[in-house]
Amino acid sequence: MAVQPKIDGFRALLYTLLHAGDPVLFQTRRGALFQDRFPDLAAAARSLPNGLVLDGELAVLDHRGQLSFTALQRRGTAARNARALATELPAHFIVFDALQSDGQELLDEPFAHRRDVLEALFTSYRLAPPWTLCPSTTDPAIADEWLHEWTDVPGVEGVVVKSLTGSYRPGVRGWTKVRRRNSTEALIGGITGSLHRPQVLLLGRYDANGWWARRPR
Repeated sequence: MAVQPKIDGFRALLYTLLHAGDPVLFQTRRGALFQDRFPDLAAAARSLPNGLVLDGELAVLDHRGQLSFTALQRRGTAARNARALATELPAHFIVFDALQSDGQELLDEPFAHRRDVLEALFTSYRLAPPWTLCPSTTDPAIADEWLHEWTDVPGVEGVVVKSLTGSYRPGVRGWTKVRRRNSTEALIGGITGSLHRPQVLLLGRYDANGWWARRPR
């Protein structure tokens, strides 16, 4: 199995030129085209080799340099101000799979081979932002670190587990998503509403001195 970080972005397919004059296309999982919302990425994609289809996540960094889903939503919904927003909030494409290379379909190839093709693409063309190669590992210790430490960073939700021998199956949920869940124990001191449909809970926890810290939820 291979494990990759799960980024909170817009899932998209990127199609580069196949013939002279063809447009660069960005497509959502439902088939809608939206390259007009990301003119910065569409322009950068013209330097990529022809006949590529890449799967990945669109992401936007805010003014603090952090992944921001709110900023990404602004980019994805504002067609009229697309060029101005591209300067203010530049987009990045975090690539995690290659579905076609040099016009040759790779859907039936195992994920391990598709990953090799993707890594070779980044190495051969020395790709840099706005293109980012999504990290991938087969080491359980590294995967555990990503799940429990990387998720402290805004925009990283968890990890995705994929079979190294699996083919790419469009429209089928063939991956396992593992999201980080934080939990704690508390005593319920009171409620409003009913036991079956509570509205507000008064929760209690012991602090370092053994006293109750109460707060409504």
